[in-house]
Amino acid sequence: MSTETSSTIQFDYEWEYSPSVSGLLGGFTLVAVFGWLITVALTAIHFFAIPAIPADAQVQGSIEVITSQWAYVLGVPLATLGSFYYITTIGLALWWFDTRHPLIIKVLTPITASGVLFSAYFVYLQLVPIGAICPFCMMSAAATVILFGLELVVLSQSRTPSLSSMSGDIGRVLRDTNYALVVFPVLVGVATIFGLYMVTMLPLPDVVPFV
Repeated sequence: MSTETSSTIQFDYEWEYSPSVSGLLGGFTLVAVFGWLITVALTAIHFFAIPAIPADAQVQGSIEVITSQWAYVLGVPLATLGSFYYITTIGLALWWFDTRHPLIIKVLTPITASGVLFSAYFVYLQLVPIGAICPFCMMSAAATVILFGLELVVLSQSRTPSLSSMSGDIGRVLRDTNYALVVFPVLVGVATIFGLYMVTMLPLPDVVPFV
């Protein structure tokens, strides 16, 4: 078993990480937090700024992008959905730091790959159908690419068993998890988004439209 692991549970397979893996996943966590902050800012714009824009106002640039027909999925802003993507990657990264188990690295791969695919589609929408650029959206897209790149580097510098050989051990890994370390930051992230939404439900004064 790798000397990098902090788990006391014995498994039927071994793994090994290079000394740089911890630093790489630390950088991964910081990039994920950065991406989350961007999506929180965009979510706040959706909740508080966009309602103040008159329906017949001519918008351009970032506002044109985040008010387009592609900016929502079933009425939910893409930025809000993106915040949950980043919360997921943050939670998994913290879970790895807690357990050092390679199953988490393998699970991160399809998640970060899907983030790149979705971001590539959103960038295409900005460049072609919409014809406008949202800098915050582009920074989020860059963050997803960096996350995937860091994940690939981590995989290249690790000797890990196949995902299928580890899938049966998820219960044992969960039992060895420090949930205060892993779950609390995730709950804070979710509560932040929920709190922004709840503010829009309060009996506040009517929004003053932009002139």
